[in-house]
Amino acid sequence: MRIIQYPHPTLRHVSKPLRRVDAEIHRIVREMFELMYAANGIGLAANQVDLPYRLFVLNLESDSAAPKQEFAFINPVLRSRHGMVEAEEGCLSLPSLYGDVRRPDRVVLNAFDLSGEEITMPLDGLFARAVQHEVDHLDGILFIDRLTSTGLLDAKPALIEFEEQFYGQRDRGEIPDDAAVAARLAELEQLRT
Repeated sequence: MRIIQYPHPTLRHVSKPLRRVDAEIHRIVREMFELMYAANGIGLAANQVDLPYRLFVLNLESDSAAPKQEFAFINPVLRSRHGMVEAEEGCLSLPSLYGDVRRPDRVVLNAFDLSGEEITMPLDGLFARAVQHEVDHLDGILFIDRLTSTGLLDAKPALIEFEEQFYGQRDRGEIPDDAAVAARLAELEQLRT
């Protein structure tokens, strides 16, 4: 498992809800936390590791020594958005690129945890922002899609660099073509969704 980078097609794939939580999902979650910590991130969605599942992990401290701050959210749904605030965001799939994004300051999250229990959490501040960022990933939306036209213009050189790197890897056979990616995602969805 590895973190994929823009413009990998899985990042635009709308994730499918999971039907069950089993030992394999627990293993995936643990590995996602390890990848997230290694990359100094605070959140990581399943499609960022090339998986089509509606699942993300979060630790606002980005610290494996703070396991009580670890959250795994399965089949998340956002409800009750309030207020608007603009703040800088980045993304592990777009390393070293940052931009200001406007999002609701308060949300209510409904999801399931790793024990299969339904949870409802009213969130604000960074927690609310991070959850919205990760839910966007699960819907195939990247933070660059929420930049202002000026912000997107500022990001354009970095995006072109990501695209050149990606297509170079694809030309070398390191990344499969879109049809092969779609077929693999469909196969994985059949297993768990």
